[in-house]
Parts: sequence; structure tokens; C-alpha cells
Amino acid sequence: MPELPEVETVRRGLQPSMEGAKILKAEARRKDLRFPFQKDFVARLEGQTVAGLGRRAKYLMADLTSGDVLLMHLGMSGSFRVLKDDDRNAPGHFHYERNQDRAHDHVIFHMSSGAAIIFNDPRRFGYMKIIPRNALEDEPLLKGLGPEPLGNEFDAAMLARSCANKKTSLKAALLDQRVVAGLGNIYVCEALFRARLSPRRLAATLATKKGEPAEYARRLVTAIHDILNQAIKAGGSSLRDHRQTNGELGYFQHSFRVYDREGEKCPAPGCGGTIKRFTQNGRSTFWCPKCQK
Repeated sequence: MPELPEVETVRRGLQPSMEGAKILKAEARRKDLRFPFQKDFVARLEGQTVAGLGRRAKYLMADLTSGDVLLMHLGMSGSFRVLKDDDRNAPGHFHYERNQDRAHDHVIFHMSSGAAIIFNDPRRFGYMKIIPRNALEDEPLLKGLGPEPLGNEFDAAMLARSCANKKTSLKAALLDQRVVAGLGNIYVCEALFRARLSPRRLAATLATKKGEPAEYARRLVTAIHDILNQAIKAGGSSLRDHRQTNGELGYFQHSFRVYDREGEKCPAPGCGGTIKRFTQNGRSTFWCPKCQK
């Protein structure tokens, strides 16, 4: 499933064609994706201008001039592509090569910018929902989400407070969207490696007995910031389904140091260990037992 860097990459790819443009026509080509579309889904979109296109955790959020917000989630295999007028004038040309089956083009937004924004989702685990802006705080899909890992709220002190009384592993705590929003398996594995912290470490060790952030917490926050910023700059990681809105692959997977590198030598200078994999909370964890303590 796409994580924060992939969703942020998609947001940036859609922004030039969506932000400030009016939705001239909306098409929902089926009644549902993961969840049924609202009965007035199309009617509430058509004629509305996208005042801003943001992201919260792994959600895309289009702020509409009507006072509604269109919440969008990519799911397992969902993707957007931008088809502009110039592309439509080139017969048979699509620059988005991953999925050629147009039967999976489930939602299309025709924008006043001249672009068609097409949502393709073969597995249909993605979803869209329109929410009144003044009801966002009570929306079950958003309620309880922790701070953004690249936001000002997220620092060593905040992370230490959130983990102080947890009896779970450090990796499990970081994957808990109530602790920090948007992190997933790939980037948690990579951040823990860069911070030289074991995924099995007790989450509570990020705080001292006085409740202050331990040095571990500072190292980890720095690693999370670095890994996410680098991944966004690289367009995310393309393992199976993710591509950017222009059809290009993200390439951060070439910078993985531990994820999906079981059996390889640890890349940490002077370590000499071997990358191992084990199952943790139903997910594959990749780490170096020698240098991650």
C-alpha cells in the first residue's frame, strides 16, 4: 500500500491540473470502490472549484469552494493519471503505461484546466468520500490520527510522550497511525536502520524515567525526517503498483538499505552484519541484528 512519500508524490503531480480549476464534469463509472459512492457524489462535485489540494496521512484531500472536502485514498492498487488536451489529440497515446486495462478507470474528473484526472484501481481497495469541511474533526476516517511526521508538531519530545507507557515494540508503535500518521512498513524499517534501533526494542525506551526524550528518540525523529524527505524527492518507491501521475516510476527503492534485502551484507560502514527478515505483527521486518540495538 502506498505510504506517505508515494501519496505526497501523487498530490504534487495532481496539483498543477486540479488546484484552482473547476470540475466541469465528474464520472463515477461504477457504484462503489472499496465502499459505495454517496448517492449525490457526482452532483456535489460538478461545478465546484478545487481551492486547494492537500494531504493528511495517506489521504488526498481536495478542498472545494462549496465547503465540502473530497477525501481520496489510493488503497492497494489505485493510481491517478493526468490526461491533458495535447495527449488526447495524439491517437492511442497514453503516457501512463502501468495498467492498460481502461475497464479499471473508475472515476474521471474533467477539469477546466483542460486536464482529465483519471483514477484507475484494479483491486478496488481505494475509496472516495465527500465530507463537509466543518465535519472533518468528527470524520471516523480521520479522527484519532497522530501528527504528520514532517509537521512542526512531530519532534523527539512528542514521540517520547506518545510512546512512554506503551508495551509494544518500537516498530509497532511507529506503524500505529494514532502515534504518527502516514508511516508504513517500508519507511519504518528504513528509519529504524538509520537510527540504529532494533524493531524489537520496547517503544517506551524512547522516554527517560522522567518522561523526557531519550537520545534514541532524537535519532529516530531525525532518521524519519531524512528518509521521508529523500523518498519524496525521489518520487516515492515503486515496488508493484506505484507510479507518479506522469507515468514515471519512483526510484527510492534503489536507496533501500535494509528493506527487501534479506541475506545481503549490512551497508553500515564497519558493521559486517547480514540483513535478516522476520515477521512482526503480520508484516515482514528487515533489519541488521548486529548494528540495530
